[in-house]
Amino acid sequence: MTEHPGLTADALRELLSQNDVDVVGDLRIELISGGRSNLTFDVRDDAHHWVARRPPMGGLTPSAHDMEREWAVTSALAGTAVPVAGTVAIDRSGDVIGAPCTVVDFVDGPVVRSVDDLAALTDEQVTSGAHALVQALADLHAVDYRAVGLGDFGRPDGFAARQVRLWARQWGIVKDRELPDLDKLVGILTDRVPEAAGAAIVHGDLRIDNAILKPDDPGSVAAVVDWELSALGDPITDIALMCVYREPVFSTVLGFDAAWTSDRYPSADELAQRYAEASGTDLGDWDFYLGLANLKLGVIAAGISHRAREGGESGGSGAELAGEATATFISRGLEAVS
Repeated sequence: MTEHPGLTADALRELLSQNDVDVVGDLRIELISGGRSNLTFDVRDDAHHWVARRPPMGGLTPSAHDMEREWAVTSALAGTAVPVAGTVAIDRSGDVIGAPCTVVDFVDGPVVRSVDDLAALTDEQVTSGAHALVQALADLHAVDYRAVGLGDFGRPDGFAARQVRLWARQWGIVKDRELPDLDKLVGILTDRVPEAAGAAIVHGDLRIDNAILKPDDPGSVAAVVDWELSALGDPITDIALMCVYREPVFSTVLGFDAAWTSDRYPSADELAQRYAEASGTDLGDWDFYLGLANLKLGVIAAGISHRAREGGESGGSGAELAGEATATFISRGLEAVS
C-alpha cells in the first residue's frame, strides 16, 4: 500500500466513507510529479480511479491553495460547456486528512507541461490545443454564475483593484529583497484600474499544463484543472495572464522548459485576439491587464522561492531560483503600462 505523509490511506478511506463513497480493496496513493502549488495525488482502489489535492506541507501564503474554492467552482460547472472533473469528496476543515483536501474523478489524457511533452504533438494539434484552451476560457466567462449557484462566490465589483492590493501584500510576505520597480508598478496600476469591467467566473491560472487534453484528440480539452485561484472577477484578467505565461522567463519559475513558452504555440497577441473573437468582448485597457498579470507572476515566482526556503513540499528542482524571474516580470509589467 503506497502512500505519502501528506495523504495517508487510512485518512483518505475515512474521508471517502464520510462522503458516501465505497472503497473497494486497498487504496494506492502516488504523488503526481509536476507543479509547485498544491500537492496532487493519483489515487486508486480496485474499482475506482481518482485524483486528490491538498496544500503544500509548509511555507503557505494566505490566498493560495484554497480547497473549498476549487470544490465550489468545479461542482457548479458540472453540466456547463466548461470541461471539468467530477467532484467526489472534500475535507473542508482538514480534520480528516490533516489539511483541506478534495477528491475528484480521474480524467484520462495527456498533460503537456514541458517542451519534451510538446514534441509528441503535431503542429496542428499544438495550435488546436491552444485554440481549445482559449475557447474553454471564453466558455467559462460566458457561464451565468448566479444560475449555477455561485452568486455568493465572491465580489466581482472592484476585482482588479483588489488584485493589485492582494499581490502587493503577498510581495510583503514572500520578498527576500527590496524591488523599487515593483512598488512603482503597483503605484501605476493603482492609478489605472479600469472604471468599468465585466463580471464572470475567472480561473486565475489557465495555461496549457492546467488542462488535460483528450487522449484520442490532443487538440481538444478534456478537463480544465487547478481551480484554487478561481473567483468572481474581471474576465480580462484571465486572458491577460494566459498571454503573459507565454513569456520565456516562465520556464525559470517552473524549473524546466515549459511547453506554454514554446514558439510553436500562437503568440500572445494571437491568443488575445482569438479570445476577443470567441467571447465577443473588448479587451479594454489591455496594457493595464498585462501589467497586472506580470505583477501577479512576479510575486508568485518569489513565493515559490519563499516556500522552498521554508522547506515547503513543493520546493526542489531549482525552486529556490524561481524568484530570479520576479524582476523580469516586473520589468515587463512596467513596459506594458509605460
